[in-house]
Amino acid sequence: MKVLLADALPDTAVEQLEAAGDEVTCLPDLTAETLPDAIAGYEVLVVRSTIVTATALQAANKLGLIVRAGAGTNTIDCDRAAELGIFVCNVPGKNALAVAELTMGLLIAVDRHISAATADLRAGTWNKKAYSNADGLFGRRMGIIGLGDIGIATAARASAFGIDVVAVAKPGRNHAAVARAEAAGVRWLDDLDELLASCDIVSIHVPGAPDTKGLVNADFLATMKEGAILLNTSRGDVVDEAALIDALNSRGIRAGLDVFANEPDSGTGDFDSALAKHPSVVATHHVGASTAQAQSAITDGTLEAIDAYRAGSPINCVNLNPVPTRAATLTVRHHDRVGVLANVLQALRKEQLNVSNMQNRVFAGSKAAVASIDVGHLPSQELIDEVMSLDDVIYVSVTPA
Repeated sequence: MKVLLADALPDTAVEQLEAAGDEVTCLPDLTAETLPDAIAGYEVLVVRSTIVTATALQAANKLGLIVRAGAGTNTIDCDRAAELGIFVCNVPGKNALAVAELTMGLLIAVDRHISAATADLRAGTWNKKAYSNADGLFGRRMGIIGLGDIGIATAARASAFGIDVVAVAKPGRNHAAVARAEAAGVRWLDDLDELLASCDIVSIHVPGAPDTKGLVNADFLATMKEGAILLNTSRGDVVDEAALIDALNSRGIRAGLDVFANEPDSGTGDFDSALAKHPSVVATHHVGASTAQAQSAITDGTLEAIDAYRAGSPINCVNLNPVPTRAATLTVRHHDRVGVLANVLQALRKEQLNVSNMQNRVFAGSKAAVASIDVGHLPSQELIDEVMSLDDVIYVSVTPA
């Protein structure tokens, strides 16, 4: 396959792809504006921070797979990719430990005034009296908003510090997710207002999405305890920055931030942010996932995603229907011969019966196979009879959804 790396991956990753027979092009300086002119002819695109627009997808005449070498896919037009039949896959959970570690680092830095103390020492100022004024973390309460891999990893580390970790109980959360959270020390509260009003620390770990944009707004901040600490290592646009600056000034809120709303498009550049400059903020440069351990794990996950696509079974796809539209499943046992399924599908087409999912499995010895075909409405008896009459079809059954 022809693979375009629009952001840098280690040389070892390129070597592994080439060893598998892929033709790899590395263009790490591509931007949202230049990607459309470079993408034609490639079957696989790998990105980290490069924005993939509908314009780029329209120019991608052979593209079948986009791998986001990380968890978030908000920089990719997933809806347009779905319309064009392009898989968008991510690498979830691989950076969770790194982001959780930075979250705890920011918390300690805020509580112990580490960045300001370091700046004073570098300027030749000794001020033990000022920097001895810290609250401490043991016995404090932290509210986690967003209980994915990162939120749970943060909860486990906060619990190890003796912090009381809470989250909002949500109806419909699956039992496995609840068990993981509780194993990490999470206790449940009834609603967000109760969490905000009772927590000394609030840590944000939600994905970038329309429904999370501006989540931390003036009302949110007004409900938090005075002097509480806000941590955000998720996405910059989750926070209304003007509202946060007002809360820093008027309510003694402090913040540890790794992300901002208007970050530079490249790894280096000028950045003029009133929020980043605020004395009540400890901040880093969107580096939550930037540890050698995390990058190695993400690279491995990226290669796994490409290999899975190569094998015909893409993994971690974010733009597939989680539950295909299905009114019934047509099960066709048949002799394993060329053209049998083509004839079955031709019969379905005549009845305007759309296929939403299909799997064909071959029995030992390769004499017979069974096809499971999910269809959009119940097939007629005439269709079933027609399929049964086809050469090499052994038996047909229908299971309503």
